[in-house]
Amino acid sequence: MTTLRQEFSVSYSYAVHFTEGLFELTNPLLREVVQEGMDLTIPFRSKIAFVVEAEIAKHHPALVNSIRQYCDAQLPGALSSAGIIEVPGGEYSKNTPAILQRLYDFLHDEKICRHSYAVVIGGGALIDAVGYAAATTHRGVRLIRVPTTVLAQNDAGIGVKNSVNAYGKKNFIGTFAPARAIINDSYFLRSLPQRDWLAGIAEAVKVSLIKDPMFFAYLEKHAEELLRRDMPTMQYVIHRCAQLHLDHISRGGDPFELGSSRPLDFGHWAAHKIEALSGHAIRHGEAVAIGIELDATYSHFAGLITDEDLSRITTLFDALGFSTWRDHLSLLVEGERLENALGEFKEHLGGVLTITLLQRIGAGVDVHEIDTKRMRQAVEAVRGLPRTAPEMADQAA
Repeated sequence: MTTLRQEFSVSYSYAVHFTEGLFELTNPLLREVVQEGMDLTIPFRSKIAFVVEAEIAKHHPALVNSIRQYCDAQLPGALSSAGIIEVPGGEYSKNTPAILQRLYDFLHDEKICRHSYAVVIGGGALIDAVGYAAATTHRGVRLIRVPTTVLAQNDAGIGVKNSVNAYGKKNFIGTFAPARAIINDSYFLRSLPQRDWLAGIAEAVKVSLIKDPMFFAYLEKHAEELLRRDMPTMQYVIHRCAQLHLDHISRGGDPFELGSSRPLDFGHWAAHKIEALSGHAIRHGEAVAIGIELDATYSHFAGLITDEDLSRITTLFDALGFSTWRDHLSLLVEGERLENALGEFKEHLGGVLTITLLQRIGAGVDVHEIDTKRMRQAVEAVRGLPRTAPEMADQAA
């Protein structure tokens, strides 16, 4: 018997940019991102195809024309033989095979090659879907993400994963394929419905709980400013949250998730199931918030965190308006759904159940067994918490 073994490593670097008014004619950022690493001594030949979430185009009716004017001014020729398409966003874009086929048709018809660019402008779900289409077209065309929600700017849009849903399971089909760049434009946050403004903060709470107790204290102190949409506060939260996520990806030693530990999925095993069971009537961030409360309560029941720590967590979620969504946990305890959710998460991880719990605010700990009776008790405890519904919490359901 003989064996040939191949071993190599590939270095990859991408930037997360922060700006406002990406498509203003005086803003050079997109041009610089596209031209980075190119031989500028030859004529610009790459094409740029834009996928815009339909809801974003509706809220910003001048956006498509602004993109065309920007490309004409800053990237002459780049858009002349490629186009702009509007597609629905939200989980519909990940659940509907016809949307994925439409994206493939668009990239094919516009003759987007491996040296051309697909630019996606939208929320985290559409970014996932377009990322998957781009990663599997010609084995990978260049992708630039322009996240337009709080959640996408601080979490979903900045990692290395792309996916669509299948078989009733979230992210069942997907790839690991980093974008060439991520551009966070705070301009798009100004038109967000209040629900979407708040929902993304759940991911900031998540990463603070497992990584940074000082960031958690910042969120506690500035919850009121976040609730009333103070932009500088939100910009800081997004920037810090993005930095913590990127640090974990680069320093965690497992960017492509070859192992089973997924601390950035804290609260997500329940969240993914609740999203699906609600027919996606509940936002991802809202589901993550109650998933975090559930796992924090279980951590307390398991003797890992104190009464005071749990109280701080639930108080912060109250202050941010997430208590409205706690009743959705009832979906998780019907029949064998809780056990099935844990089983599906185990399958997604690769066969070994690994759930991140809390050992204190700012530090997570992985466990490989869950006492389902205790978890059901945690569900009932979370559902029984006092509810407050801030006036602004749900004005745009």
